[in-house]
Amino acid sequence: MGQTVTLTATVTPSNATDKTVTFKSADETLATVDNKGVVTGVKATEPDTPVVITVTTKDGNQTDTCAVTVTAAAG
Repeated sequence: MGQTVTLTATVTPSNATDKTVTFKSADETLATVDNKGVVTGVKATEPDTPVVITVTTKDGNQTDTCAVTVTAAAG
């Protein structure tokens, strides 16, 4: 835990006026995410129960999700 991975959101069309997005973790006790998409593992998840990270455009019209599994460090 404590390791990070960065998610990248691509807003289309490429000429969109406002490409601002926000990220949100469904369970911050397992994984947090900052406003730049950096996900930090907090506690190991069950293998079949990943944490869902949602990205939403500023106007709220578009969303997408990513399932993240947090594992304990080996050793």
